[in-house]
Amino acid sequence: MFVNCPFDDDFSPILQAISFCVTLLGYVPRLAPENADNAEGRLDRIIDLVRTSKYGIHDLSRCKSSSVGEYARMNMPFELGLDYACRKYGGDHLSQKALLVLESGRYEYQRTLSDISGWDIRSHGGDWQNAMAHTRSWLISSAGAPGIGLSRIRSKYVDFQEWYYERELAAGSSESDIQQYPTGEILSAMRAWMYLDQPTTFD
Repeated sequence: MFVNCPFDDDFSPILQAISFCVTLLGYVPRLAPENADNAEGRLDRIIDLVRTSKYGIHDLSRCKSSSVGEYARMNMPFELGLDYACRKYGGDHLSQKALLVLESGRYEYQRTLSDISGWDIRSHGGDWQNAMAHTRSWLISSAGAPGIGLSRIRSKYVDFQEWYYERELAAGSSESDIQQYPTGEILSAMRAWMYLDQPTTFD
């Protein structure tokens, strides 16, 4: 599942919540930074992720500038366009791709991306719990994911975070270290936690 979201520290709670929900429900979140091979261009890596992912989650909440003199971010809508074009023109095996589009405020996308008016855009208001709820509902309705209750998913997320922190502290990390670890390491930890049958504590 291709996840097209910002990777800055302020957005990481939303990205991690989305990724956890995707992982818990049996899918593999794939992000552009996962391939650090500098010999391959970033755009080529993204295209490869888009072409090999049956589903895509695209967050457009950071497309606008937040201060005077700041440029709007165009990467997210561009990658959404790549994913849509892949579904539209990629042949029969890609025509069933399903896309979830998220934004911060309702109808904000219409100011800059009115071409997708009429799509079922979900608004999370900058809240990771809302983003998780939308991801769950979409996975169940569009991908046939198991109907695990939202409260259970949130409870499992707490279990994972406690296990992850205990594991990293035992490995010699400080709390400050853990908070600065890249999302790729956290995704790897989510997969390990699933493989270990979702433990509540680290032994």
